[in-house]
Amino acid sequence: MLRACASVSPVAAREASTVAQCWRRGASGVLPMPRAESGKLTVRCSRSGNEGVGLCPAPTSTDVGGEGFAERLRMGRLEEDGLSYRESFIVRCYEVGINKTATVETIANLLQEVGCNHAQSVGFSTDGFATTNTMRALRLIWVTSRMHIEIYKYPAWGDVVEIETWCQGEGRIGTRRDWILKDLATGSVIGRATSKWVMMNQDTRKLQRVSDEVREEYLVYCPRTPRLAFPEEENDSLKKIPKLEDPADFSRHGLVPRRADLDMNQHVNNVTYIGWVLESMPQEIIDTHELQTITLDYRRECQHDDMVDSLTSSEKITLAAESTNGYPSRKSHEHNNLQYLHFLGLSGTGMELNRGRTIWRKLVR
Repeated sequence: MLRACASVSPVAAREASTVAQCWRRGASGVLPMPRAESGKLTVRCSRSGNEGVGLCPAPTSTDVGGEGFAERLRMGRLEEDGLSYRESFIVRCYEVGINKTATVETIANLLQEVGCNHAQSVGFSTDGFATTNTMRALRLIWVTSRMHIEIYKYPAWGDVVEIETWCQGEGRIGTRRDWILKDLATGSVIGRATSKWVMMNQDTRKLQRVSDEVREEYLVYCPRTPRLAFPEEENDSLKKIPKLEDPADFSRHGLVPRRADLDMNQHVNNVTYIGWVLESMPQEIIDTHELQTITLDYRRECQHDDMVDSLTSSEKITLAAESTNGYPSRKSHEHNNLQYLHFLGLSGTGMELNRGRTIWRKLVR
């Protein structure tokens, strides 16, 4: 976990042999503090407050590579009640797309990263995605069954995004993890997301119900009462996705997983599916619209030697979300928003891997 920075003068910070690069929140947003001199060891820390330069002790040689070193470098922390976790990320140049803003794959990867860091911060395993002691003993892993992401404003290169996450029980079938995304400089909500996870046996690849023993291990770190990123009734995250039948309006055939698409659970990572869905979107929509909402239902895992077909067809949209600081009010914008259904299946057999829905808003340049 990150340690608080002691407040020192700018002169002292410049003269220190090992100085931390810290961040302060001012009237104009998040500002970088002075760097250490060339060749000096630099670490990052965070400090809440309006003024002051942060100075943290540099790690000793025994810290480097040791347990807890990564936690001190992350800009993340458990909340005081221990039931949610916040972490800040700087959008890198290689994480933005043609619109010079973060791609939806970048957003999904950050959601996964902060979820895993949350699990590690409470002592869960690093040899799987948030596996408990009982799960490891029984060779069980978590796999995504549903992902829903809404982006109200995409962060640009160099922006700092703060993500809060928490998990909770989802009956006997698995768990739910939610996220709130904010622009750290303004505090405004720029996105929300929710997901459902189920357990799979790592050896048989079959789904398994969540036992009481596993539930007890993770529920202690969950909110006592349900907390939802999408508390509105009939919100888009709850809508069923109909199966898209061939022939589709648009298609892309023969997509092949790269080795880099495989994760530690020995199958194609859930974020890769997002890219495959977008591969069959018509280019004229990509050029004139940006993705507002994506919902994916994961039906079957994909292995490294599979070949995938991506199908897309337009779907009539009746209501779309107009966001106000991240909380949508329902209005009809059929002339601006477009909605599509998606299907990912194995080439040749057509066996369903994934079905999805996307909503696109007119791109404002």
